[in-house]
Amino acid sequence: MRNLKVRIAYNGTAYHGWQRQNNNITVQQVIEERMGRILNTLVTVHGCSRTDAGVHAREFWFSTRTESAIPCSGLMKAMNALLPDDIAVLSCEEADEDFHARFSAKGKEYVYLINNAPQKDPFGYALALFYPYRLDEARLDRAAKLLVGTHNFAAFCKAEAKEHLSTTVRTIWDAGVRRDGDTVTVTVSGDGFLHNMVRIIVGTLIYINEGKRTEDDIIRSLDTGERDMAGITIPPHGLYLNRVFYTEKETEINENS
Repeated sequence: MRNLKVRIAYNGTAYHGWQRQNNNITVQQVIEERMGRILNTLVTVHGCSRTDAGVHAREFWFSTRTESAIPCSGLMKAMNALLPDDIAVLSCEEADEDFHARFSAKGKEYVYLINNAPQKDPFGYALALFYPYRLDEARLDRAAKLLVGTHNFAAFCKAEAKEHLSTTVRTIWDAGVRRDGDTVTVTVSGDGFLHNMVRIIVGTLIYINEGKRTEDDIIRSLDTGERDMAGITIPPHGLYLNRVFYTEKETEINENS
């Protein structure tokens, strides 16, 4: 029995997230169906995360076990031939017996893209949030830095999701905001993320830009855990799972970057 570690990327526009569901098309379902055709057997894959509907991934890993002797290079080529154009297999490798794409992960990095041009983009509307009012990226970068460290992020979590969690404490290694022309990118990395956490962080930063929240409100939200102290949950289509860290060295580099 082989344990495979597979890296993919996908445009999440057409999918109801990663996780397999009964009534909606998901990335996991498509992967398992296509891989099952190649291996001529039922396939179960374990993803590194559970991205929501409309969320994208530049780097997403899954693990799966198989008795097939097809080499990784052949499996990768066959999958890319069968998969739709919005999902791509980037690499495939043999993994240790105890590797699990989700439970072996040490941390993740997310980015959120904002089209901050005065006019909307008819070609990239599903890949970045259109926000036509000028963002002060320097001010928002300073505000984002307040999130770095180990905190209770209850205020940055979907309310219903908190009921099923043992803790809402997470550690953020780095957070920042930068501009490249009309594109503003929010980047957040850490050891784990709550449901809608990055989308609420971005919504809070936009509220700060609009004068509806202050930097002090971020500090108070971390102290109190009150959802009302943070901002709105921003739409999903600007969010990307950007990187997944599997070694302590990767996390150390990220923390010190």
